[in-house]
Amino acid sequence: MITAPTGRRILLATLPIDGRKGMDALSGLVQQMLGANVFSGDLFIFRTKRSDRVKLLAWDGSGLWLCQKRLEKRFAWPPIRQGVINLTTAQMAMLLEGLDWTRVSPLKINTPCRAC
Repeated sequence: MITAPTGRRILLATLPIDGRKGMDALSGLVQQMLGANVFSGDLFIFRTKRSDRVKLLAWDGSGLWLCQKRLEKRFAWPPIRQGVINLTTAQMAMLLEGLDWTRVSPLKINTPCRAC
């Protein structure tokens, strides 16, 4: 299981990419499409056009990691549009397991009234 580094962002690119792209091409997309620094330690997630593959790109301080996963079914993706989505570690775990993470939302917790 892949886990995100603590205190780092997880950024999901919403536009599909060509699945043949390697880490150098994806590094360029991080800067161009996402407006982020590939060497920041953040985790970048890309979807392929077929929707059954996902690529993860991350800098660990000594080098770039490129991971890929293919499901026998399609991953649950947000609508295709220009931009990026910030994910939580729980949403990333659900995405990588093939679950529909877009239907899950955190519970709203009401803070107790101090004046009561």
